[in-house]
Amino acid sequence: MIRPVCAVLLLFAATGVNAQTEALALAAEATGGQSYSLSIQILVLMTLLTLLPAVVLSMSAFVRIIIVLSILRQALGTAQTPPNQVLLGIALFLTFFVMAPVISEIHTTAAKPYIDGELSADQALANGIKPLRAFMLDQTRESDLYLFASIAGHTDLASVDEAPMSIVIPSFMVSELKTAFQIGFLVFIPFLVVDLVVSSVLMSMGMMMLSPMIISLPFKIMLFVMVDGWALLLGTLASSFYL
Repeated sequence: MIRPVCAVLLLFAATGVNAQTEALALAAEATGGQSYSLSIQILVLMTLLTLLPAVVLSMSAFVRIIIVLSILRQALGTAQTPPNQVLLGIALFLTFFVMAPVISEIHTTAAKPYIDGELSADQALANGIKPLRAFMLDQTRESDLYLFASIAGHTDLASVDEAPMSIVIPSFMVSELKTAFQIGFLVFIPFLVVDLVVSSVLMSMGMMMLSPMIISLPFKIMLFVMVDGWALLLGTLASSFYL
């Protein structure tokens, strides 16, 4: 369904271009550079939109948040509650909340000047990458960064600021995975203690055939609700990116 819609949008964009200008053309600027026609710009934009899910997954706070929420559901032992759609919704909007300063800076320094015609596409792209790159480097461990730099053969890096995006992105993802599992471990411990206590009580009472999960589940839910677990967890997750 997405492909026909994109095709229709491109068709209207192509027919809306001035008849004296070819659909796929380069226009020479007074400064000696070149500007792309509207059709090419729309085509590039549609292509970039297909990469948006990959960008959200690999260059934002989404990975850490969704992994911690999945570990929480596993620790509670509630199977598919909350369902995947709910966890994805929470993770997505919390990601927007965490990335709001970065998005705002990208809009101010890159998107708005480009729309107003003050910057070229290349300059806007360079300005837009800077705040995103700074965010990723703040969350990336130097050990992970230098690991991928050595794999790529960039052993002459004087500082992390010289690392290209091809190294920063995988380093950021590995660091996020490690941080997410560290937070998930701390989340898992209280619920594990409840499981151990319930299992020990059942064993001492001789109830071998009764599953401890059935008894411990309401206690874990009650514990999580009593400490206002959702607000505590989501607030901690959001603040962990700006410590």
